Amino acid sequence: MKRTMTGILTSVALVPSLAAAEGQLNLYNWGDYINPAVLERFTAETGISVTLDTYGSNEEMLAKIQAGATGYDIVFPSVHMHDVMFQLGLLAKTDIGRHPDFGNIDPQFVRAQTDPDAEYCLPYAWGNVGIAYNKQQAGDIKGWADFFALGDAGKQIILLDDLRETIGIGHIMNGTSVNSTDEADVEAAAQYIVDRMQGVSAFSYDSIPLVQSGDVAAAHWYVGANIFVQDAPDTLGYLIPEEGATMYQENMCVLDTAPNKDNAIRFLEFYLQPEIAALNVEQQLNGTPNMPAIDLIPDEIKNNPTIYPPQDVIDTLQIFVDLGRDLQLYNREWTRIRTAQ
Repeated sequence: MKRTMTGILTSVALVPSLAAAEGQLNLYNWGDYINPAVLERFTAETGISVTLDTYGSNEEMLAKIQAGATGYDIVFPSVHMHDVMFQLGLLAKTDIGRHPDFGNIDPQFVRAQTDPDAEYCLPYAWGNVGIAYNKQQAGDIKGWADFFALGDAGKQIILLDDLRETIGIGHIMNGTSVNSTDEADVEAAAQYIVDRMQGVSAFSYDSIPLVQSGDVAAAHWYVGANIFVQDAPDTLGYLIPEEGATMYQENMCVLDTAPNKDNAIRFLEFYLQPEIAALNVEQQLNGTPNMPAIDLIPDEIKNNPTIYPPQDVIDTLQIFVDLGRDLQLYNREWTRIRTAQ
């Protein structure tokens, strides 16, 4: 699922082959997906030096780990990738679910099928995937039908460069599950996109600057678009489509090859503190599974219905699961969509 919150990847002083070092912790996270103040606070409280490297997709992260990168201690996979990594034997058991402060975590976010008791990973952050739009160019749009109508009207729109998310729109509009492995369902979902390629100028994660400038009317993007909306509320908007949407959740997992396992587990325990989870939300503008943290979040964030939608809306959001070999169906249809561009 890809969530680089600004669409720009950064790298901070991490060499994947780092040897184990006293007082060291090496994170591998989505780009710009953790508040630097959280890391500074951890170092100040523990004396442990933190380094950060970033990735743009679950697949990029997994490929690097499987290629032999051995310096990372903690990764932040989406739930379905958490399951994949567990099955590949890549995760260390942490027993974080037995920590006294794990009671802060809303049980609905313990989602990984392979980790029902949170013996391995800590639910970290969640959000929805909807539409960022330029108010002058897009007008008063409500959902996916309006989004594609912009393209039909000669305006430019952008879809995410993500096969599950983009084909997922077709599933939502067809009334099928985003996790369907029925071949006819997947083909029909992809065809929905193919039939509406008019105006699709790109498949990209880096669309926000184009929406800001008005060169693009609207883009398929993440709830983190609110970071930009709050800076230019007269120009930009973000919405959860009325027809439905997907949600994502990232978990914090310690790698089996982690050179600093004790420090990594200490970081998971540190992140259970409500004030730390709230500190991250203040900069990231996404959801936290930490229930007491919500009371510490500024009102303009926790009262924003696109960041913290009501439970009846949350219940309609679909989250991806690991499809195993059936992912080949999506790969095939993704090639067809990209060829139609």
